[in-house]
Amino acid sequence: MLPTSLAAVVMTHAGWAGWFLLIPLFWIVLLLALVAVFSRRWRHGWADHPGAWQGATGSAEATLAERFAQGDIDEVEYRARLEVLRANRPQRR
Repeated sequence: MLPTSLAAVVMTHAGWAGWFLLIPLFWIVLLLALVAVFSRRWRHGWADHPGAWQGATGSAEATLAERFAQGDIDEVEYRARLEVLRANRPQRR
């Protein structure tokens, strides 16, 4: 008699059943690992990037210092603007 149920077919081809389940499982695990690595790198990469939003205050302070050094603004204006920049600096966790 020929096997007609799915369970009978899987039991008949027990050697293939393992590979049939492992190959999709391998690709799912691989894709999840890649997503985890790249999403973590993307989130943490912004903190180290010099032009990132967290480093914007530092570059703004450098620009302000450069303008003061070139004589575009006087000391009173430099100190006032520097105080505003430091007061509005984003808080780090």
